[in-house]
Amino acid sequence: MISQRFRDLVRLRLSDEVGRIDKDAPTKVALVYPSPYAAGMSSLGFQRIYRLVQELEGFSGERAFLDDDAEQDLRKQERAMTYESFRGIDSFSIIATSVAYEGEIAGLVRILDASGIPARREERNESHPFILAGGPLTFSNPLPLSPIVDAIIIGEAEEITPIVLRILESDHSKEKKLEELMLVPHVFVPALMGSALPDVAKVDDALLPAWAPIRTKHAVLSDMFLVETERGCSRGCTYCVMRRSTNGGMRIVDKEHLLSIIPEDAKRVGLVGAAVSDHPKIVEIVNHFADRGVEVGLSSLRPDRMTDAFVSALKRTGYRTLTTAMDGPSERMRELLNRKARIRHLIKCAELAREHKMDRLKLYLMIGLPNETDADIDECIAFSAELSKIVPLSLGIAPFCSKRNTPLDGMPFAGIDIVTDRLARLKKGLRGRVDVRSTSAKWAWVEYVLAQGGPKEGEAAIVAAREGGKFADYKRAFAALGDVGTEARPKRRLAIASI
Repeated sequence: MISQRFRDLVRLRLSDEVGRIDKDAPTKVALVYPSPYAAGMSSLGFQRIYRLVQELEGFSGERAFLDDDAEQDLRKQERAMTYESFRGIDSFSIIATSVAYEGEIAGLVRILDASGIPARREERNESHPFILAGGPLTFSNPLPLSPIVDAIIIGEAEEITPIVLRILESDHSKEKKLEELMLVPHVFVPALMGSALPDVAKVDDALLPAWAPIRTKHAVLSDMFLVETERGCSRGCTYCVMRRSTNGGMRIVDKEHLLSIIPEDAKRVGLVGAAVSDHPKIVEIVNHFADRGVEVGLSSLRPDRMTDAFVSALKRTGYRTLTTAMDGPSERMRELLNRKARIRHLIKCAELAREHKMDRLKLYLMIGLPNETDADIDECIAFSAELSKIVPLSLGIAPFCSKRNTPLDGMPFAGIDIVTDRLARLKKGLRGRVDVRSTSAKWAWVEYVLAQGGPKEGEAAIVAAREGGKFADYKRAFAALGDVGTEARPKRRLAIASI
């Protein structure tokens, strides 16, 4: 049964969407996002695949999301229905899901379970939908997904997705389809390939930029047209999956091509990428929108790129807070991260925020880094206090979690108690002078275990999701594994010919 509340909610959201691509086709794909609608419709990657499926001859896509109430308690998830037709996702032959980060694995598990689809891959048969995964998580470590999904596209999926969907629409048996998929470069088939991950796919630059067709006020990025300014990054930050060694570094979108994509009626534009402020024409691009009276949001601002002209352009497009990255709590830690942010850059950012009458400066940083000590935290306290004398200051703090396919891969988690104590030290030292917000040390540990884990940790995530997805559920599930997060390191398969 579909509740009237859900029907009314979906109809309201659909009525407020601009740019939706309505289509009917013989082969229908359930496009499942394992977080709520507001997050899914702010995901450029998810919207890119939606547009790709809608443009592919013979295929159409219908969207489904984690229920809003289930974000806090996964047990509240009901049978997942698509927004386009109110059909249960269990009635589709193909389910495609985009997973952005480790925490969304549990959302996918609960969506499948609530829809009568066994979450464990080994428990499904020919009568169940084929589950295909992709998304940002595949750039680092998708192995915790391997007990759940049938196949994973590793990396940039635009060119590979049509090939995979053509295989899946055939009348071949599931076993035959898996064998065919295994021969497609950059496709990982857990049942046949163990833990040998393919290389990360890189699409032809002619397919850039990605842009999101649908705008809606119900998204986290409300009524914002999302488009890439570049893909990848030219920098070598040691903690980042999207560093210059991934897919050849930064690939820049031509300014004129970028501007030609923006709809005339767009009042808010989101410029998306790992290094948006590194685009050589970024100030011209932002000023172009300012001249049109368009608000602009940028997904990444680097402190060493902040100039008077740039901050002036940002202010003209509606910026009231200048947000950039401190990265680490001290110069020593920033050296470890190979970040270009220096004290002089951060001071300059504070001065520019003040000169352009911004409300405040907001800096992101990590704590719990390898070899970090209380002295590093104390340096952060002293420096932040000095910055706060220039302009009101906020700090957004995340505990460090090492990711695979980075130079800091394999570095241990500092510990929940240590991170909590250092955060308390920071807050106490800056009380009344700086606004300090942080993500949970407990959930950072869960992220770390999954980020460094493999199929066993994926199995534990299934158990935790079924218990409700609370921290205590993960703690019990991981404890049952014994020494968590230390599963044998997978080797990426370098050549398809080696099969």
